[in-house]
Amino acid sequence: MDASAALLDDARALLADADQKLAQLRAIEPYLIDISLRENPVGSGIGHTLADKLRILPQLRAFGMRNIHLGSLDYPMPDELEVDDDFMLWLRDHGDDMRGCFAFTDIGTVRGDGSFAPSPSMRKLQAYKVPNTLHEIYLSDEGMAGLYDFDTLLRDLRASIGWLHANITGDNGGAPRILINIVDGCDALTNRLERSCALLEMLAGQDIEGVSIEDDRGTYLPFQVGACVAIARRCLPQPKKLVVHVHAGAGYENASVIEALLRGADGVWGGIPKQAAIIGHASLGELIANLVRIGNPHMAAYQVERLLPLATSLQELDSGQPVPDDVPVLGRNAYRLTLDFFRQQGSRPMDLPPERIGGRYGYRICPVVSDRPVIAGRLAEVTGRPAASFPDEVLDSMIRLMRRDLRAGLRLAYDMPAELLELHRRALAFFPSPMQAPSCETP
Repeated sequence: MDASAALLDDARALLADADQKLAQLRAIEPYLIDISLRENPVGSGIGHTLADKLRILPQLRAFGMRNIHLGSLDYPMPDELEVDDDFMLWLRDHGDDMRGCFAFTDIGTVRGDGSFAPSPSMRKLQAYKVPNTLHEIYLSDEGMAGLYDFDTLLRDLRASIGWLHANITGDNGGAPRILINIVDGCDALTNRLERSCALLEMLAGQDIEGVSIEDDRGTYLPFQVGACVAIARRCLPQPKKLVVHVHAGAGYENASVIEALLRGADGVWGGIPKQAAIIGHASLGELIANLVRIGNPHMAAYQVERLLPLATSLQELDSGQPVPDDVPVLGRNAYRLTLDFFRQQGSRPMDLPPERIGGRYGYRICPVVSDRPVIAGRLAEVTGRPAASFPDEVLDSMIRLMRRDLRAGLRLAYDMPAELLELHRRALAFFPSPMQAPSCETP
């Protein structure tokens, strides 16, 4: 075999490996817990009222979410109720169907005499009749400091799981679904491996739904998150669930979630919009869109055609302002073309046209690259006239004028309607037969 044939064989093997990973992602039916009612307002400057939460919950259910996190039962100041408390109390008192609903709780304590004292959050879970919980612990040195040592954690966690089973009525009258959320999971697994494996092996024998691992600051690289998941999967065999939650601290979040799924995670918890506790997180909206992108058939369980408007409306409610333009997938500029070459097409592998998730293409003028289709599209948006009504020669003149302006030292925002119409007027002046300049109809 000559060198070029060997190179081609290696290349085919590499592509085959990528195809195998795509097939794995297409086949997975991810275990999703929606936490839009809690995660997104945590990063909001204005938060949620009870009325907001009551409007959001039916939207999540209509979209297709079956596991919905209602809120956090505050640990450090349990006597000062939050809107989350009011919300769960309202659902209880109005007989709302809370099947599939979760709330955050923390562990209780085994007293010196051997009796068990449930935490205030556990008492609230019981009182509010929420059937399932993400039960939170810390496992790193820093996280455990001042809370418990490892032996105490193991003792109290076992007792907490037992109390939950004895006192919480789960979905349809059955046992509660309990996921142990290791808030500092990546820290613990990378820095205290023996301790982490010992805890996970203990949990493998407990009557729980599974375990959640967080990259709570979003600082671990995707392959590190993947390694943590792979370790946890070995310690926690199926059918126990293994889910992840990843913040956007360093910009790796969606890649980390994909890597986690490839390395053995069953699913993810997060909000539908991007907004989260820090600067964003690996949202369920982005994950669902990316699984639609690769052809995962299980996404048919969700109203994917409503994804973009739902995510937009939820984030605008949370923040009181528009979604940042440059958020991938869900931001306004994700589908505003600057050059027609970037248009995603349904016939091309890995593309996700905006219509698939309830959006449509828009146009944004960038003087260095914008071409005829983009300029015509933006003129159509601004004037209300069909894009085809703008002659190619006029569009070419607009391109020439933008280049000349930059060479002359002029930096003009041609995407703004007034500047765009002025550019169009200047282009018309090159032609002997007058063409009617359009007026501005839309911003």
